[in-house]
Amino acid sequence: MPTNLQVAQRVHAIEPFRVMEMVKAAGEMKRSGIDVISMSVGEPDFTAPDVVAHAAMEAIRAGSTQYTDSLGLRELREAISGHYAAVHGLDIDARRIVVTAGASAGLLLACAALVADGDEVLMPDPCYPCNRHFVSAFGGKPVLVPSPAEDRYQLSAAHVEEHWNARTSGVLVASPSNPTGTSMTPSQLREVLAAVRTRGGFAIIDEIYQGLSYDHAPVSALALDPDAITVNSFSKYFSMTGWRLGWLVVPEALVATFEKLAQNLFICAPTVAQQAALACFTPEALAIYEERRREFQRRRDYLVPALRALGFQVPVMPDGAFYVYADISALPHAASGDSTAFAWSVLHDAHVAIVPGDDFGFAAPARHVRFSYATRFERIEEAVARLARVLRA
Repeated sequence: MPTNLQVAQRVHAIEPFRVMEMVKAAGEMKRSGIDVISMSVGEPDFTAPDVVAHAAMEAIRAGSTQYTDSLGLRELREAISGHYAAVHGLDIDARRIVVTAGASAGLLLACAALVADGDEVLMPDPCYPCNRHFVSAFGGKPVLVPSPAEDRYQLSAAHVEEHWNARTSGVLVASPSNPTGTSMTPSQLREVLAAVRTRGGFAIIDEIYQGLSYDHAPVSALALDPDAITVNSFSKYFSMTGWRLGWLVVPEALVATFEKLAQNLFICAPTVAQQAALACFTPEALAIYEERRREFQRRRDYLVPALRALGFQVPVMPDGAFYVYADISALPHAASGDSTAFAWSVLHDAHVAIVPGDDFGFAAPARHVRFSYATRFERIEEAVARLARVLRA
């Protein structure tokens, strides 16, 4: 690139996604013949069920591959509306649903619509790193609020009251969360939404892991505040990561704003993925998804006690997603208190790929690592056995 070209200033506020270095190293080890167990990437090991894949192929054969409405296929928006009725008992008008090119595009649209230059947006620490970068990309300032285990690693109304100021415009939270796998309790979510509403701010709630809830029925923010903006995805519960399809539910007064942005920024979400997603809501597909959800729960119920037995501290049982956020500070092997060094040593000594905490915020990241149990049960058992050998050496 010519040396006289300057990168836009906003780029400097976006940090590298450091976990990808770990993923690259694990990939190189695999290519050299080493058996590496991946517990790093947040991607289901399941793929789209056959009924969904067949729907995509039928759409291609029928030539149903041209642009859709920028808000998404009408039939898909109606199917999503029906899903809210079936799962949450909510009557969500399909006109309020915006189909997006993955949840990432949904979060970008939400930040483009609501975040102005200099606006501060509160979010918990730890949290998914891209969420704060979406805010930065539109000139906002993400304010990460240390959210300890006592708060389920989630933002609380007390946090909102303490950190809200004249520059604060809203909050962005995820429930269940990446990297912790913890959800906000209904009362916690209700109180946060009320605190934001009282101050005239916006609430963006990332609900992409809600389908993967294990200990209780999930509660959507839409049941507590009709003006909340929720983000969801076909990637996690519906096992369609590479299909790049998600959706938003927005207040009716903002539909035209989101439509204008979607028209200009994306035109529409991938048409074949939208056609295929219609099959996600068939009884055949839903039965498969529920079976997979129970399998994820089985993995969690094995992994958390196993990690605790090895000396990892997991103070809050993750109730959703497929992550465990574990404190390594009590492990002799991690006496340096450096989760990055610990993760690299685990990769090289145990051939198990995990993620250090430094991608997820600034609240004690060196004490924490994230395990993903989005891999086969037998591989998780083998990973625990390898960790035991290394940690006891």
